[in-house]
Amino acid sequence: MTYIAHSQIHKDVIVGIAITALISMAALYLRVLGPFVGLFIPLPILFYRFKLGRSSGLLILAVVTLIVTSVVGWNSIGAVVFLFELGLVGLILPEAFEMNLSVEKTVGITTGAVLTTGAVMLALYSLLSTTSPWAVVSDFLEKSAKLALAMYREMDASEENIGILAESLEGIVYVILRTIPAIVIVITLFVVWSNLLLARFVLRSKQLSCPDFGRLNQWKAPEPLVWVAIASGGLLLFGHPGIKMLGINGLIVIMMIYFFQGIAIVSFYFEKKQFPKVLRGLLYGLIAMQQLLFLVVIAVGFFDMWIDFRRTRKVES
Repeated sequence: MTYIAHSQIHKDVIVGIAITALISMAALYLRVLGPFVGLFIPLPILFYRFKLGRSSGLLILAVVTLIVTSVVGWNSIGAVVFLFELGLVGLILPEAFEMNLSVEKTVGITTGAVLTTGAVMLALYSLLSTTSPWAVVSDFLEKSAKLALAMYREMDASEENIGILAESLEGIVYVILRTIPAIVIVITLFVVWSNLLLARFVLRSKQLSCPDFGRLNQWKAPEPLVWVAIASGGLLLFGHPGIKMLGINGLIVIMMIYFFQGIAIVSFYFEKKQFPKVLRGLLYGLIAMQQLLFLVVIAVGFFDMWIDFRRTRKVES
């Protein structure tokens, strides 16, 4: 019986490694769908971490990192680190689950741990390469911009559009470099939140333990957060570029938090009006792809404090 159990564990670990490696490769090489596919990297690690234990989850992440590194090489170490950070979500999120925290603390602790690990890895890399962290990030962004331009050329775009993009790249890199803290936080928040939702569905379907966060379509951001949003907007009125960038970074992060509240409101009405699941999926995809709809959802989440779209205050009273 022990031999059979160990054999099954080894088989599960191999399957977990294979699934995670395939998703990672797809995230790297699928040009259009790659970023979307990358969202699912933490999920198999998280699942097998719950099913087999902490050591098996860690083994899957370590082996997949080595596989990806051997395929892309050390010249693309930035991509390897990024994929490792995504996989790390699959290890840290279960730890937060087992602490039986609120959904806010679960997302916050996981996001904070992943960001701290990334910052430490960046500091170590810059120390070993005798290059400042700022220079490392700047070099990575410039390489990514050139790669994006090369991909745009391969798509048979007109020379006029290519010229416009090439002239704009320097300005784009300048803005991204100064908003990189907010961008990294927002991406990590989105990955953690998405995998929390996916994990609840997967773990329950496989009859594995999962914390009960209640009805997440009733979730709303803490009310004092609105003052942080107002303060961040107020910083934009200052003439100093550094203060303005601080305000922009703050607004970007807060917009993502209010997006979560807005999408909870959308989910609430989808459930209330009994929208078919296929239609819900299409509409969620439309929100993700259409910038205007994305901003509308953020606005709905922000103004919910005053309008109370779900009438939650009446229920509370």
